[in-house]
Amino acid sequence: MKLVCIGRNYAAHIEELNNARPTEPVVFIKPDSAVLPKEQDFYIPEFSDQIHYEVEVLVKIHKVGKHIAPEFAHKYYDEISLGIDFTARDLQSQLKEKGLPWEKAKGFDGAAVIGKWVSKTQYQDLNNLSFGLFQNETKVQDGNTSLMLWKIDELIAHVSTYFMLKKGDIIFTGTPAGVGRVAPNDYLRGEIEGEEFFSIHVR
Repeated sequence: MKLVCIGRNYAAHIEELNNARPTEPVVFIKPDSAVLPKEQDFYIPEFSDQIHYEVEVLVKIHKVGKHIAPEFAHKYYDEISLGIDFTARDLQSQLKEKGLPWEKAKGFDGAAVIGKWVSKTQYQDLNNLSFGLFQNETKVQDGNTSLMLWKIDELIAHVSTYFMLKKGDIIFTGTPAGVGRVAPNDYLRGEIEGEEFFSIHVR
């Protein structure tokens, strides 16, 4: 299983971090060891004091595909979820300044929260899903997939040009504006269309 993550897929998030708007999806990989085990708290790693939450809609690939055309991409997944792409922002900034890869800032142990999976048929339009993240019951991120620069099927087609997608692979589709720092004792909860998909404590 691999975790394929998309960066800079929401214009407002690009602006809040003062990043350049990309001409194609920004793709990076998290190792499977980054997945936070179910029912486990998230522990802030000792190498960073600026761990940021980034809530994202997830899709799970259910059959092998390579060079998938956008019009056929919907056949390669049947479940969606919600998760967090935890980011060591201070470390990421240092790496970006040096032109180095982001993996240490994005792929550390526990950096990928994966919520429950539901059938995509539960929703009328995957390109118009409201989702959000609550930090200590205050809504800090409020997104809608209609605001994606590249939609889910376009992302699958793009990623499959470079990486063969296999059963069980997960795509993190990007985060909306509102990312921020976590602190010990925070309680994070994510929702799609008002339904809870995950909740975790930060230590």
